[in-house]
Amino acid sequence: SSGINAEWPLRPGKSECLRDAFSDLDISSQVIEMLMSPDNPWFRLSTFGHAGKTTNEYPKDSDMVESFECTKTQINKYKLTLLKPSIKALLQSTKISIRMDNRGFLSLQYMIKTEDGNTCFVEYLCAPDEDNED
Repeated sequence: SSGINAEWPLRPGKSECLRDAFSDLDISSQVIEMLMSPDNPWFRLSTFGHAGKTTNEYPKDSDMVESFECTKTQINKYKLTLLKPSIKALLQSTKISIRMDNRGFLSLQYMIKTEDGNTCFVEYLCAPDEDNED
């Protein structure tokens, strides 16, 4: 089954928290590692670059988290070069949902308000980086 194992939607207006997290990552890293777990640390972003390992952890009860669902711990790596195009949507978003399925596929769904007041959604999908499995 390729059902959703983990989902982490942020509250409306809290997209800047994820924007800040992405700006803190070491851009010399080839990959970003995402951990989602039903236990602490719940959600973690890590990069591995010239400066060493950079890690940001987020508790499930953070004021930026709307809800948190996770059935099992998953750690997957994604090529940063593949995620960089999604930053444009992240910068415009007012709400974000991050999901991982059983195979490690990542879904980043961005809610964006258009100039005329309509709401649209941009979904970005990314396969895990199998070259970097330990």
